[in-house]
Amino acid sequence: MKKLLILAAAVTTLAACSRVEPNQAGVLMENYGRNGKADFSVVSGRVWVIAPGTELYQVPLWEQRQNFESAVKLKAADNTEFTAKPTYSFNVIKERSIDVVFNNKQLGGGEAFITSLGDNVLEPKILDIMKEASRSQTTDELMQKGGSLAFEKRVQDLVAKEFETRGLKLMTFSSQLEFSKSVSERIDKRNEVNTNLAVLDQQIEEQKKRLELSKLEAETNKARSDGLTDKLLTQQFIEKWDGKTPLYGETPVTIFKQQ
Repeated sequence: MKKLLILAAAVTTLAACSRVEPNQAGVLMENYGRNGKADFSVVSGRVWVIAPGTELYQVPLWEQRQNFESAVKLKAADNTEFTAKPTYSFNVIKERSIDVVFNNKQLGGGEAFITSLGDNVLEPKILDIMKEASRSQTTDELMQKGGSLAFEKRVQDLVAKEFETRGLKLMTFSSQLEFSKSVSERIDKRNEVNTNLAVLDQQIEEQKKRLELSKLEAETNKARSDGLTDKLLTQQFIEKWDGKTPLYGETPVTIFKQQ
């Protein structure tokens, strides 16, 4: 009988204890959290959870990857509609694990805590940020070279700031924007025009350089021509005459006499 009591006590003790798993932050809530954050503490190892109003939350500290299950609709400032299906990943900041649990304890505990956090808190906030950001840009701005990337970078910065206020560190973010067929055709056409303009600009610059070169060559030739005075011609004749070849005409005789 005594052994049975001891065994029962041991089983009860084990049942009343939970163990914080490795690479997780253990946050213990006591007294139903009635005193606010004062009733929450970081714990490790085996934790006694049999007392009424006590619950252990285990928050994973490794990178969490999540994505929107379905695409969401967005509108640009000029009411052009496009869609996005964001993917993102984040880490819980260990030093902020109490904040994460305290602000989201209504989501329940267990393994589904982080998933529920993404579905019910993070993704609605991401959607709000994306909607606000999309309304501040026109379709033309999004269609410009690098426009969608600039939009994504802006959203990513805003999401990262929002996550930080919640005790989370944003690791990766991708908006995965998709435009309708008509808008995509406009984008392709715009890109084609921009490419053609770039080629024309390059050709114009090349032609300008050729004209400048031709002008310089003409000026150089003129300068050389103007520099061929009688004295210079005489000097060149003297330097090239071998002293033996017969001289004919007045100029060679004059030159010979001057020598």
